[in-house]
Amino acid sequence: QVQLQESGPGLVKPSQTLSLTCTVSGDSITTSAYAWSWIRQPPGKGLEWMGVIVYDGNTAYSPSLKSRTSISRDTSKNQFSLQLSSVTPEDTAVYYCARSPGPTRVDYWGKGTLVTVSS
Repeated sequence: QVQLQESGPGLVKPSQTLSLTCTVSGDSITTSAYAWSWIRQPPGKGLEWMGVIVYDGNTAYSPSLKSRTSISRDTSKNQFSLQLSSVTPEDTAVYYCARSPGPTRVDYWGKGTLVTVSS
């Protein structure tokens, strides 16, 4: 059974960097069949794909967030991480990590973690 668990601060101040980690169990993030994504959902809005890291460490980002987003991994811990810089209250959202078997597809989700940007 594949499980993903997000962790990180629930409150971030404006202009700071949001940092989240996703711990994966039941699969390896170096498996070539899958990519590992970060997706968010602001209150009252739809899901927004933020970016992905694939089995070999290559990354891809949403064009609208690319300048502020970085996804990295720690293969020894089977974790991948999200950093979003220069946050504003508009970055308040539930942040999910997920496993992607293909473009625009997700087969396993983390439970999500609410991050609020506020002073």
